Formats: sequence, C-alpha cells, structure tokens
Amino acid sequence: MIGALRTPEQQIVTVFGGSGFLGRYVVSLLAKRGYRVLVATRQPNRASFFPMGKVGQVHAIQANVRYPDSIAHAVARADHVINLVGILQEGGRQRFDTLQAQAPALIAEAARRAVSFIHVSAIGADANSESAYARSKAAGEENLLKVRPDAVILRPSVMFGPGDNSFNRFASLARMLPVLPLPGCDTRFQPVYVGDVAEAIARAVDGAVRPGTYELGGPEIRTMRQMMEFVCEVIERKRVIVPVPNAVTRFQGTVMGGLDKLTLGLLPREIVTTRDQAILLEKDNVVSEAAIAEGRTLQGLGITPTTIEAIVPSYLIRFRKTGQFDLKRNAAPTTPDLLAAKSGGATSDFHPERASGPAVGQPSSH
Repeated sequence: MIGALRTPEQQIVTVFGGSGFLGRYVVSLLAKRGYRVLVATRQPNRASFFPMGKVGQVHAIQANVRYPDSIAHAVARADHVINLVGILQEGGRQRFDTLQAQAPALIAEAARRAVSFIHVSAIGADANSESAYARSKAAGEENLLKVRPDAVILRPSVMFGPGDNSFNRFASLARMLPVLPLPGCDTRFQPVYVGDVAEAIARAVDGAVRPGTYELGGPEIRTMRQMMEFVCEVIERKRVIVPVPNAVTRFQGTVMGGLDKLTLGLLPREIVTTRDQAILLEKDNVVSEAAIAEGRTLQGLGITPTTIEAIVPSYLIRFRKTGQFDLKRNAAPTTPDLLAAKSGGATSDFHPERASGPAVGQPSSH
C-alpha cells in the first residue's frame, strides 16, 4: 500500500468538487496532514481563495465530469481520489444522471491506479425512490462498486457549518417572513457537522477506514419543526410555524420549479423548493439501525459528532436584528472596578487614582 510506504508529502490526492461547501473543509484537513492536493473543478478560479497549505501544496485544475479526457488528466498522478460532486437541483446541463449516477464510475475507471477511492453519497439514496435525486445517488453507488468494490462510500445526513445551505436558509426565511409555512414538519433529520464529515474522509485517505458504506449523522435527531424552532431561538425572532401538507408541498414544488426555470434561476434560493425536493422531505433522513449495529457511523470511525449548539449560533448571529452589536447583551453585569466605590478583593483591579471622575455613587470633589 502506498500509504504505508510513503509519507503524505509524497502522495497526491485529487478532490473532485473540492471548491464546494464540503470540499473546502476536506482540502484544508488534507493540507494540514501534509498531502499534496489537486482540486478538480469546472471553474478553477472559484478555488483560487485557498490560502491553506504550503506554497505549491494545493493546486486547482480544470476538470469536468462530462468530459472523460479532463477526468483522466486530473487523476493521472493521483494516489487517492475523492469524489464530492453533487447537486440538489438540476439546471442547464447539470443533470442528476450525469453528475450523480454516471460520474462516480467514470472517475473510478480513470483512477484505477489510485490506492483509495472515497465517494460521498447521501443518506436517503434509494433505487426505488420517487425522487430522481435519491435514485441517482443509489445508481452512482451501484455503478461505482462495479469498478471499485474496495471504495469507501460515505452517506451524510444534512450537513451544517459556516456557509451551509440548510440552517442559513432557515434563518434567512425567518428573517423575511413573520409566518413560516414549513413542509416536512415531522420529518426527522440527523444534522452532521461538515468538519466531522471531512475528518472521516481524511481518515479514509490515511488508510484508517475499511472499504464499505458508512452513514454519518450528528449526535441528535431533530424534526424539521425542531430545527426551525432552534434557528428562531438563536436569531431571537418569534415566528409562527405553519405545517404544510405533503400534497400541497408537491404542488408548490411543481409550480416553483417551473417558475425557477422560466426566470433562468433568478428566484431567491431561499424560496425555491422543487417537486423532487418536496418528495425527499417526506422521508426521514437518519442513520439506520443496521449501520449503528455494524459500526458504520462516525462513532464507529472514532469520531465524536459535534452538536449544532456548538457551531450553528456562531454563524447565524448575523440574522439577529442587531447582529452581534447588542448593547444590552454585551453590557458588563457589574460596575467596572476602576469606577467602584471600594475594592472587590485581592484580585480586584481597584485603582481609583486612575479614574477620570468620582467612583459610582460618590460625590464629586469639585
């Protein structure tokens, strides 16, 4: 195995989709471990912000999974290959079948010399689903395993972290609307921190993860309503949540999906839910009992899942009415020692001679 004979500095990791939300965390962790990283993306300029790693350690290269020659060029020298390519909504030439059903096998075919192949799918991948997204994810896994039966497949639940498309979207809606029509109110999710998913991927590159399919979820299961209530609490906005029946959600998805196409994608992302996404919201998105029993989870990989309370408030504060600039919240609960009438103790910073005026409650000497 290359990983056992060579140091990370001598190994090349090609990351398809490395400029995306998850990809940025993956590239950062690989760079910290010392790997040389090629970020394969359709638009290399989008990856030009990478300040991570040593000079020359991280490179962005042009690659499009619709063109086999560009795939072959991207993996020509790769010791490890990671596929993060995926979309939540079709648009233009970006199709579920091309990117999620066919691409994993095409990349694996071109990367046969690579020691490891890590593919990120999704909890909910199901060949029998009504959702085209879920079917394409399942097809991608099946096609990949025909080429690389030793692949590591990771299925995360909905991911959160700075820049996510979940909690940020909830907060944006709560800021705009006094009443929140919420589809899939009782559907259960197991939000997982993007940094934990990236750590699982990095460990797979290290050779610490056995081939197989893993389901990655956070430490808590919450319904859609509970997640929205959490967001409203964090951003300090009282909102009325109105459950939307599945049938209505599907109809709205058909209408909004059509309008989004007619406007060439100009509708605000926060308000667009397609029919396919509406179907996904009808089914729980949690780690299966089988995966838990067999240790195919974050905990099974030795990773302690991070709670949403530990991360989400830090990047949703901007959705509060006053953001982080709330004088009442930030005000000191007690009088500063410099202006106090008497010392607060041996460790007190009591220096009345430095004060520009009398202590609080004391008369002026003038």
